[in-house]
Amino acid sequence: MNGDIKEILSRLEAGEITAEKAYLELKSAPFRDIDFAKIDTHRKLRRGAAEVIYGEGKTAEQIIKIMTAMKEAGQDKILITRLSTEKAEKINAVHPITYHETSRLAYLGEVSKPDGLGNIVVACGGTSDLPVAEEAALTAEFLGNRVIKLYDVGVAGLHRLLSHLDEIMSAKVIIAVAGMEGALATVIAGLADCPVIAVPTSVGYGTAFEGLSALLSMMNSCAGGVSVVNIDNGFGAGFIANMINHMEVNS
Repeated sequence: MNGDIKEILSRLEAGEITAEKAYLELKSAPFRDIDFAKIDTHRKLRRGAAEVIYGEGKTAEQIIKIMTAMKEAGQDKILITRLSTEKAEKINAVHPITYHETSRLAYLGEVSKPDGLGNIVVACGGTSDLPVAEEAALTAEFLGNRVIKLYDVGVAGLHRLLSHLDEIMSAKVIIAVAGMEGALATVIAGLADCPVIAVPTSVGYGTAFEGLSALLSMMNSCAGGVSVVNIDNGFGAGFIANMINHMEVNS
């Protein structure tokens, strides 16, 4: 049961609200229909994190209307992924946001204070993987996690990765981002005692097949404890890492 539901029930137990009021807070407006979108206003109650806006394929005007509906429903922190600079500028004129160009990620409100169980390490093979790695790292930070970044530590120069053994071995969860043959996740999983989330990227020459080779390599990892998200899905990795890092906190 997540913190928001516990908070409502605690207020009820303390006599601060009536049973009817608690019922209404849990029941009211499970979603809001704004014609072209249905805003899931109960997602934070169900899953511990509010709905996130996927910016690609939406116009700036649509995103602005979605954000307005979210704010009216009481959501004061909003995360937007895959957002172009042009759209970010238009949105910022209506809803002041913080925009990160490398990751194409933006957010409204303040980043949550770290309250997870430990550190999330985000490691990437090379500089070309930075957009995906940054999407993962910023997603995890926004959701309230302490993130350690290990960038350009690919297996072509293994000594670069091995110089960070302390960070790897003390992590609660590790996100390994790599293109080409995607070997980074297996190497890290062979060193760490925590879950490793592998993120294949669409980086590489011809037979990398826009990330398919890295995806298949990661799915065939010989190291235990590796899970794999979709190609270039830094957000998905950051979200899962957040859930792992808050499991005991929210239990």
